[in-house]
Amino acid sequence: MIKDAQQDEKSRSQVKRDFRALKDLGIRLAGLSKGQLHKIPLSEETRAAVLAAQGMARNALQRHYRYLSSLLAEENVAAIRTALTGELQPHVKEVAKQHEAERFRDELVSGDERQLAAFIALHPECDRTHVRLLVRNARKELELDKPPRSARLLFRYLRRLSDPRD
Repeated sequence: MIKDAQQDEKSRSQVKRDFRALKDLGIRLAGLSKGQLHKIPLSEETRAAVLAAQGMARNALQRHYRYLSSLLAEENVAAIRTALTGELQPHVKEVAKQHEAERFRDELVSGDERQLAAFIALHPECDRTHVRLLVRNARKELELDKPPRSARLLFRYLRRLSDPRD
């Protein structure tokens, strides 16, 4: 019986680790914008405490984080962490589209005519003349060591082709 009670109690070190984890969570929440914070499942009292922490001086902030930790102890921490991870994680599809457009741009600017033909075959709706002009200008800018204005314009055009709703 006594052994079971001892197993249920947390050690002082574990209590301190748990409190530190809650404090770190409070610091992460205080770093969010109001729009991001709105998407995190928090009680109104905790949300108000997080918003109050965003404009405090350093000494007051340390005391406030301790207060915020006590409020977070009463919240569903697992749901908060899940929402926080989802809110801060970059949108994978958008990043993939961006990388694809960058790859196409680099291949077109540094590649030969076969790269351009392959791109046009992949995107038959593109304005071929415009793409050829941008590629030619981007190559010239690269050779003359000028700012990559045409390469940027080409990238924007490629992004519009890959995602027509933009």
